[in-house]
Amino acid sequence: MEYAEKSGKNMRLPPWLRKRMGPSGAVHGLKKGLRQKGLHTVCEQARCPNMGECFARGTATIMIMGELCTRRCRFCAVSGGDPAPLDPDEPGRVACQVREMGLKHAVITSVTRDDQADGGAGHFAKTVLSVRRLCPGTTIEVLTPDFGGRTGPIETVCGTQPTVFNHNIETVERLTPSIRDSRASYRRTLDVLKAARDLLGGKGKVKSGLMVGLGETDEEVDGALFDLARAGCDIATVGQYLAPSKDAAPVRRYVEPKTFQKYETMGLKHGIKYLFSGPFVRSSYLADKALL
Repeated sequence: MEYAEKSGKNMRLPPWLRKRMGPSGAVHGLKKGLRQKGLHTVCEQARCPNMGECFARGTATIMIMGELCTRRCRFCAVSGGDPAPLDPDEPGRVACQVREMGLKHAVITSVTRDDQADGGAGHFAKTVLSVRRLCPGTTIEVLTPDFGGRTGPIETVCGTQPTVFNHNIETVERLTPSIRDSRASYRRTLDVLKAARDLLGGKGKVKSGLMVGLGETDEEVDGALFDLARAGCDIATVGQYLAPSKDAAPVRRYVEPKTFQKYETMGLKHGIKYLFSGPFVRSSYLADKALL
C-alpha cells in the first residue's frame, strides 16, 4: 500500500520526500553566471527538487532554444507560448558555461520547438560541437524533444556522436494522452529511441525517463520498462512526479522507496543496463553515474 492512493489538496508530503536545499551561496552564484550569459536551466524552469543540491555541486542541465515551449504538457512547469527566433550565438555561450563550471559530463536539453523546420536539431548539433571544441574531455548528454518523430533531425543530432542520447517517455501508455501534449505519443517516443539506437550504432548510450505517481499501476510501469528495453535503452530513470503548480496534473500517489527498488529490479530484468529508481530521481540527476 502506498502512502497515498488519491489526489487532493490535503495530501501530505511523506517524510521521504522532504529534502534540504543546498547552500544558497552556490545556488545564487551559478544562477548569476547563467544569467550573465543569457542561459537557462531546466532545473529552474521545471522547479526540480534537486536544484539546490545540483547547483551546490556545480552541475546543471542547460536548456537551449529559449524558455518558451511550443507544447503544453500537464506535468511540466515550463511556460508555453510563441518562442523567439533561435540565437545563433547560444551554442558558444553554452560551451563557455560548461568550461567555466569544469563539467566532466554536460547535459543539454531544450524546449520543444515545433516552429522550427527541423525541430531545432541543427541548433542542438551546433551546441554539442561547440562544447566538444572548447571542452574536448567532457562527455555530452543530449535530452531532446521528439522532433515530430522525423528521422532526419534525429540523424542530425546523433551525427555529432553524443555520449548519451536521452528522450523521455514520461509516463505509461494509458496515461500519455491525458498527461502529455496531444502532439506527443508513447509509440513515437519508442520510435525515436529505436532510431537513435540504430543511428548511434553502439557508439553512444540511449536513455529515457519515466515519472510515477500519476495514476499508473505497477504492472504498467513494468510494461513501460519492458518497452524501453526493447527500444534499445541502456539507461532508464524512474522518479516520483511532483506537481509543479496548482494547474498541473495532480499527484495520485506517493510511491514508497521500497516500490522504487522493485522498479529497479523490473528494469534490470528486462535488460536495461543502468536503472536509477528513487523518489528524487530525475532524468538528468547524477547523470554521469552511468558512465563511471
